[in-house]
Amino acid sequence: MGRHRRISRLPRTTLASRAALAAGALVPTIASVGSAHAATPQAAICTSDQPGLADKLSEDIDAALDGSTATTAVSLHDRTTNTTCTLDADRTFDSASTVKVTVLGTLLWDAQQDGRALTQEEKDRATAMITKSDNDATTALWKQLGADKINGFLQAAGMTDTVLDGEGHWGLTQITANDEEKLLNLVTHANPVLSGDSRGYILKLTSEVIPSQRWGTPAGAPGDAQVHVKNGWLERATNGWRVHSLGAFTGGDHDYTITVLSQDNATMDDGIATIEGIARAVHRDLNAPFDDRP
Repeated sequence: MGRHRRISRLPRTTLASRAALAAGALVPTIASVGSAHAATPQAAICTSDQPGLADKLSEDIDAALDGSTATTAVSLHDRTTNTTCTLDADRTFDSASTVKVTVLGTLLWDAQQDGRALTQEEKDRATAMITKSDNDATTALWKQLGADKINGFLQAAGMTDTVLDGEGHWGLTQITANDEEKLLNLVTHANPVLSGDSRGYILKLTSEVIPSQRWGTPAGAPGDAQVHVKNGWLERATNGWRVHSLGAFTGGDHDYTITVLSQDNATMDDGIATIEGIARAVHRDLNAPFDDRP
């Protein structure tokens, strides 16, 4: 896909087998894949308090997508330079496993409402759901919470464009890059929805994702950053592979979040390559010495 290739990663056969075991969603049985045509590419729109940074990011994100046939959405926010970028960020996608952060947020929010701590069983399921993308644990928590509580959390979080699947398939929750950025903002900064303990718990688990699932937005992250990630991947009969990555980068002078959602990928690896091309450009531009910026 385009000019970007994955590096230093598990063999493709390993990823393919993982995809079969943990497709990242509770969905109906899929038929053979026939990817639809991707949407007309759009340009990234960026703003920044740092002179020259917005134009540089816009240029480099667009360059990372050059030659890609996937439909890709991007939303990011760097508080250090008050920088934002969006690209088709209100387009809806099947969530795949990215919804698991919403499930965890709902679980913690609901426990806060009741003034209780999580049970050991809830902790075990939450850990498996986030760090290993375990689908059975997700399904158990999804059924425990129910649509009313999950929708209540979405409303409290201001995630107004996120819509649950009418038949209860959590992996077919409709999400947007902008809504996922709202969620990452709640997780990384003080707010009235999630307590400090709840936010810390989400950050802890997303920093402990198993190595084979730490691809995507962490690609190119600075070595001194604390990396938090949750990815999603799902193959369906239309629009090919959905491949998504949510990333938060904290610690030291770092305070930014990146969401990249994609579909119409011919393979899972193609989606990963596109996301990592964007991520490397963003990390490079946000962390360049000020003297090197235009």
